[in-house]
Amino acid sequence: MAESVLTVLVVDDSVLFRKILSDVLGELDGVEVIGTASSGDIGLKKSQQLLPDVITLDVEMPGMDGLEVLQHLQQTSPDIIVVMISSVTRRGAKCTIQALENGALDFIEKAQFDNLEDNIRHLQGQLKRIFTVVTNKKLMGAPSVGTAVRADRVQKKFEEQKNTKIDLIVIGVSTGGPQALPVLFKSLSTEINVPILIVQHMPPLFIQELVDSLNRKTEFEVVSAESYQELKPNHVYIAPGGTQMKLIKLPHAEAPCILITDDEPENFCKPSVDYMFRSVSDYYGDNILALIMTGMGADGVLGLKKLKDKNATVFAQDEASSVVYGMAMSAVKAGVVDQIIPLEDLSQAIESRVNAHSVDRPKRC
Repeated sequence: MAESVLTVLVVDDSVLFRKILSDVLGELDGVEVIGTASSGDIGLKKSQQLLPDVITLDVEMPGMDGLEVLQHLQQTSPDIIVVMISSVTRRGAKCTIQALENGALDFIEKAQFDNLEDNIRHLQGQLKRIFTVVTNKKLMGAPSVGTAVRADRVQKKFEEQKNTKIDLIVIGVSTGGPQALPVLFKSLSTEINVPILIVQHMPPLFIQELVDSLNRKTEFEVVSAESYQELKPNHVYIAPGGTQMKLIKLPHAEAPCILITDDEPENFCKPSVDYMFRSVSDYYGDNILALIMTGMGADGVLGLKKLKDKNATVFAQDEASSVVYGMAMSAVKAGVVDQIIPLEDLSQAIESRVNAHSVDRPKRC
């Protein structure tokens, strides 16, 4: 039987970048570039003619830009996987976050290194990572029996867990996060009255745009985390891209404070979910509710093991609602998840867990 091949249409207004991107894609195993287009409207026409599995779509183009093309594709060809190509500019980042919120799978940065070889090497790394995800999505069928059995087992375990109060919520998320987080926070009540820490795998400029976007969609105060911020209820702190986020104690602070560091990547991730989960376990123990959500890989599993050692509560987003079922699946398979929950039900599950212990929550120090 012939090996399955992913077909790709490259849409970009730069002749040079179309050539470079096509060449790099052509070097990936199981990937075939079947066409290119120099504008959004030409790309739409070719998508109907060629019916590719994947379209790489430049965010900023004259005439019909990437967002407009994506909107048309969502209506006419929803099965085509779209990967955005973004310049490292504020406008490019803003449009990219909008595209991810509206159904694009992921994005690639147009690197700005001094020489072509470094730019190509950077592009190769990004494309290899993303097309591994794309291949898995194309091969993905129904949830595996093993996962279903484990889900049933861990849910029974949760029913026996005592209702300790929750003083902190922590979230780890990657691919699919810009689409999932607005859904979560739009319906999450501020009556939970606890701080929330998030690690989202994403570069710095794009994190700030995600922060701005979430602030427009939620009643929570969403910020890009900074060193020495004292944790406050109903504030959402997102780790800046290219850094690590941990908690520390300061002499005159009533609650733990954030420290942003330049520590090494963990699981090739900076920020890393494991790094953050491990840190918070030392301060809040069983008073933590942890969420592991959509994303590729296994970042977060080791941190969750430490949290479970402290009897923290752990929820995982389910496979059906995940753009990529990787991080959550790894946590489920490791046996460190209490409940597996669809995205649309996560906010209600969080509120129920937080409200299960109706006592005043004194500030921690």
